Amino acid sequence: MGWFRYHLVMPLKHPPSHVSSGQAEESASHLRQCDIAVVGGGIVGKACALGLAQLGFDVVQIAPDLDRITPIPTGDTWAQRIYALSPGTRNVLQDLQVWEAIDQTRLQVVRDMRIFGDRGESTDALHLSAFEAGAPQLAWIGESDLIEGTLDQACRFQTKLARIAGSLDNFFIGPEGVLLEISSTHAPVRLKAKLVIAADGARSPMRSMLDIKTSAQSYEQHAVVLNCVCSHPHLETASQWFLPGGDIVAMLPLPGKGVSMVWSTSSENATRLLSLDTDAWQAEFATMHDGSIAKTLGKVVPHSTAASFPLRLIRAERLIGPSLDPKVVLIGDAAHVMHPLAGQGLNLGMRDVAALLRVIQEKESFRAIYDPVLLRRYERARQGDTATILWVTDRLKKLFTSDNPLEKKLRNWGLGLVNRSHLIKRHLIKEALGEVS
Repeated sequence: MGWFRYHLVMPLKHPPSHVSSGQAEESASHLRQCDIAVVGGGIVGKACALGLAQLGFDVVQIAPDLDRITPIPTGDTWAQRIYALSPGTRNVLQDLQVWEAIDQTRLQVVRDMRIFGDRGESTDALHLSAFEAGAPQLAWIGESDLIEGTLDQACRFQTKLARIAGSLDNFFIGPEGVLLEISSTHAPVRLKAKLVIAADGARSPMRSMLDIKTSAQSYEQHAVVLNCVCSHPHLETASQWFLPGGDIVAMLPLPGKGVSMVWSTSSENATRLLSLDTDAWQAEFATMHDGSIAKTLGKVVPHSTAASFPLRLIRAERLIGPSLDPKVVLIGDAAHVMHPLAGQGLNLGMRDVAALLRVIQEKESFRAIYDPVLLRRYERARQGDTATILWVTDRLKKLFTSDNPLEKKLRNWGLGLVNRSHLIKRHLIKEALGEVS
């Protein structure tokens, strides 16, 4: 069996050109070698690379900005990119010996979640409580740079992990691994890896080149994010309001009296919101949802510049490739992208990391790390969990943006019904905690 070439300059529309095994072996004599290559430099990619190195594998991570040190935030200014971290994500970071190194004063614990329907009725609300569920907390709110910067520090001290600041140009898949051609900031690099982890984002070039199809749709919405300070204490509560017309506004608690707003809205309204000054934002918050946001949080004052990003749903049909002899594994946004209404995007990616590390750690001694049986264990472990979360989130989003009078009535009635069922609420909280089974 020879080597197959995948070129990353243009999308792959036809089967890759064949490269003879003799040519590949001749090139391989000049190659740097490792057990596993991780392509991608975000939180999920860094966590995966660190975890694999801690298992004893020789790992090389490849991403354009790996020579840039992510600054760990300090002071009373909060970064715009904020994540809700589930206990499952905390457990992954603890296993990586990273959680304790994170500045805990910049993490805000969440003990309650409140969700309000779009009719403004007091009965159209859902309250999820850590106390009621017998859990110490539901989540933590933290800055992207805080998590990524701490992971960066851990990666730099891991002797089994090397990093290449560069971009992947081509890769060749053969019977015993993958050859990668990399444009580095210093010099071109050729690397041979037994297994490749694609953590290269929602537009994943590796996923496209492997011709792994996706189910994708645009929500025709943007998320507008803005950090604020409120006059009332947030009481360690994350609140979410469904607005008439389909908008969703979430207020995530930050340390002190800070809150991070995530407003899912139309592209046109996102453009309007980005143009608002401080006074206009305060007026917006004062009247929103018939004043219920102001009633909950008091006077809300912007404390950062607003930013926005488009919302979409992406689900890869396969999590490993190529189909006949897989050597590449998809994780994170390369495998799935979801609406932020459930706050589970990063957590879903970290569940990928936890599952992959467990499958590899528990593999039989006679199996190579690129054994198709092993890789399909990972795929099976993640497909069901991922499909369920994406489907539920998508259906909730569509339900609360529907103009159908019956659906309008049912969705608000449903929030109250769930709120009165301790059994259903405990199940919802268990899923939100994000443990990998």
